Amino acid sequence: MKFKTKRELLLKALSKVCNIIGNKTTLPILANVLLEAENGRLSLTATDLEIRISTSIEADVESAGKTTLPAKRLLGLVAKFKGGEVEFDTNDKFHTVINCGTANFMIMGLDPEDFPAATEFTAQRSIKLKQSELSRMIDYISYAASLDDSRKVLQGILLSVKEGNFTAVATDGKRLALVEKVLENPSEGADGDIIITLKAASELKRIMEKDGEVTIEIDEKQVAFKADVTTLHSKLIEGNYPNYKQVIPPSFAKQIEVPCSSFIDALEIVSIPLSDVSSSFVKLTFSAGQLLFESNSTIGEGKEYIQIPYEDSEISLSFNPQLLADPFKHVNVDKVNIKINEGFNPIAVETTDGFLYVIMPIRNK
Repeated sequence: MKFKTKRELLLKALSKVCNIIGNKTTLPILANVLLEAENGRLSLTATDLEIRISTSIEADVESAGKTTLPAKRLLGLVAKFKGGEVEFDTNDKFHTVINCGTANFMIMGLDPEDFPAATEFTAQRSIKLKQSELSRMIDYISYAASLDDSRKVLQGILLSVKEGNFTAVATDGKRLALVEKVLENPSEGADGDIIITLKAASELKRIMEKDGEVTIEIDEKQVAFKADVTTLHSKLIEGNYPNYKQVIPPSFAKQIEVPCSSFIDALEIVSIPLSDVSSSFVKLTFSAGQLLFESNSTIGEGKEYIQIPYEDSEISLSFNPQLLADPFKHVNVDKVNIKINEGFNPIAVETTDGFLYVIMPIRNK
């Protein structure tokens, strides 16, 4: 195999596929990227056996062929090369001489026949979205997925299609985040739900572009996200996702518009005196024209307030500051609506672009 390609294209392609490769792999071949050159294209593929990412770029192919090379090493080299083009020349032992500018390297590869083959995949349903929209939806909710492996389904993100609506949901049992969008293009196949892994969602967000569409293809145990020349295949999490709609109160007694940047600044500053933010709480008091933030611990105490358009009766609620801060750090809006009921009931943070976050207050003495 012998080809040359533009360094910038190769660097971008390697960056897309190599991130799923861990520092320690169960098989040596899993640390490698599969390179296949033919018909004026270079295809690159990496897998960890759960996720498989492939992409391709233009290449001047002198002789077709394939090899596998250490992915992280190759990415490191291409990132440091100074030349505009990179030339690869692979021998029959799959070792490759790489030239770029004044740099010359020989990298030992492994037999591409040992690289795991793609699992058979037959799409039964498909959905089309803008790449930027899917990336936004994942960013809005992925932090709310559970990191506890006792409930596997909560470690993933639910993607649901029903009657022309596309909904993404994440919950860890303490809070729930969802974002909903009306599909511009009708889905092909029956409505239904799938649960994708958090790692697949993270990789998906990383490879999405600002422009273009992504097609989501689904079969019984796998999902494929196809965005232009890049495809991500992933195993699905099996099981039934909890009925998240039961967590959302049907109505709210109070609704207050709050500026995002002011809210998160006040919350973060009063959290500083807390000795252990994960187990402490911040008290919020809604009163005429203002929202007061209060905290206290063995280290000290603090107060801060922001002005809000609120003229109803005073109400105080306490929250875990980390869990309360998360949605404000991820939504890309200037203002949100905070919805409240009386007593010890869940509150909601809502935006005008389909996002909803539900969290329970903390009982404190």
